[in-house]
Amino acid sequence: QLVRRSDEDQPLRKPLQRTYPSVLSTPHLPRPPTGSLKVDAPQDGGGGRGSDTISHSLSVVQRLEALLLQGNGSDVVKVIAAHALVLSLQSAVFEEILLNRNGSTVVLKESSDCAAVFDKFIRYLYCGEISLRLDQATPLHKLAAKYQVLGLQQGITQYMTQNLARESSSGHVAGWYEYAQQAGDGALRDSCLQYMAWNLSSVLQGGEWAAISSQLLMTLLQRSDLVLQSEMELFAALEAWIVHNEPDGLTAENALRAVRYAMMPPRELFRLQTHSPVLARYQESVRDLLYLSYQFHSASPMHMAKFFDVNCSLFMPRNYLSPLWGSPWIISNPSRDDRSTSFQTQLGPSGHDSSKRVTWNAMFSPRWLPIGMRPMYTEAGAMQPTRVDGGRPRIIITPATSSADFAGVNFQKTVLVMAQQQGKVVVKHVYNFHQSTEESGDFLAEADLHRRTSEYLVDGSLFLHVVVKPLYQTLITIKN
Repeated sequence: QLVRRSDEDQPLRKPLQRTYPSVLSTPHLPRPPTGSLKVDAPQDGGGGRGSDTISHSLSVVQRLEALLLQGNGSDVVKVIAAHALVLSLQSAVFEEILLNRNGSTVVLKESSDCAAVFDKFIRYLYCGEISLRLDQATPLHKLAAKYQVLGLQQGITQYMTQNLARESSSGHVAGWYEYAQQAGDGALRDSCLQYMAWNLSSVLQGGEWAAISSQLLMTLLQRSDLVLQSEMELFAALEAWIVHNEPDGLTAENALRAVRYAMMPPRELFRLQTHSPVLARYQESVRDLLYLSYQFHSASPMHMAKFFDVNCSLFMPRNYLSPLWGSPWIISNPSRDDRSTSFQTQLGPSGHDSSKRVTWNAMFSPRWLPIGMRPMYTEAGAMQPTRVDGGRPRIIITPATSSADFAGVNFQKTVLVMAQQQGKVVVKHVYNFHQSTEESGDFLAEADLHRRTSEYLVDGSLFLHVVVKPLYQTLITIKN
């Protein structure tokens, strides 16, 4: 791709398709507009002389934009006319290129996707604004990074972070993750990865799932904070990925070994072994995991914990949205009064506990104040209530009854906080604790629960989903 410059006063020209004609003309400059006059009177009200300000900064921007557009008048090829002063002021890289050029022609080599948006990039240098689509964010970010236009680079990073939930026909979050990983943009990479992990069900149904890289696939499979319906949903998506991509044997085996088969009921495991062509092909590589899973479902967790390390990922639930693991909780007018709810979960993922249920009581307080920050007594000596103005939101989740079945099990509670972004309800925050959100320290610390249009509210209500995750403890290790 060529950018030509004939002399110091001539514009830079960048044909995007073929060689530009050798004769270049200087764009005709628009006439200077009339400026607006502002007179600031002296503050003492006397006859002293005030200061006069002539302002036409908006008109200057309009002139620069017109100058840019007028230089693009060729009917032979698409030409972008730019001027050395503007480019040098906006980009130190352009300044160095222009100072060190040997002739009247400057050659810029850009990839096809960057060349397609180069006119938008140049326009930003003139006007300080840009309009873009989802598919243009990555090439524009590349150009901003390459030419060190930091304002544009930061603006596009913010745009990408704020548009992760936007609908697109082929998907874009995985592509942005891969680009951020390559470009070394850790903040953007982590934002994309977190969004995919917390909204995996919608990602699995999107158009880009089948094309994600094996590295991203393994990164997701190894996480315990994935939010999805069940482990079976994850296996089905992995099977589709393997069929579509036909990876090498080691990649497929590693991915299949990251599935938590113990989180599937025995009937689903039997069905996989008899109906899944992928599992039939790689069954030898996961045979030990399947065997452990069947043992896990047939014995009591207490007995299992005497012989095996049940703290490993195979026996650790993810954030499943199935009713067996928790319940949605919609709190209307969450800034007003305390709310409570009850729900039931299966005691644990083991088939041994499949018929056992635990009833949980949950209480939400919008203005709870920690004991250390609370005045304990009034002037009359009476204790202050636990809920006072100026406090912060809090959730407490406790079992309705105690049971001997709880021995050897820790119940981790996870609260998913939903938000509405780009017209879509997504998971905005994930909080983990054992009894109270006070343990996490920052539960809804920055949430505005008073304003109905708050990003934390959906139609004026706080949308939560409570997940209870049984975590088993290894009791005794018997060594042969």
